[in-house]
Amino acid sequence: MNFDRELDARGLNCPLPILRAKKALGEMTSGQVLRIIATDPGSVKDFAAFAKQTGNELLSSAENNKEFEFYIKRK
Repeated sequence: MNFDRELDARGLNCPLPILRAKKALGEMTSGQVLRIIATDPGSVKDFAAFAKQTGNELLSSAENNKEFEFYIKRK
């Protein structure tokens, strides 16, 4: 999937991946896509809730080898 910006949140625990993603999305324009890589298992629920609360679109989430990958489209 194409993305405009990448955020490496590996090794960070809640709420840091969400806070960093919020900051990154705030610096992006509407329609751009942020790719996030995280290792915190709680980030799966966190990013789903974050997308609902902020109106940004969670395009996809996947787990690969204990790493979680998310694509969020800026509203």
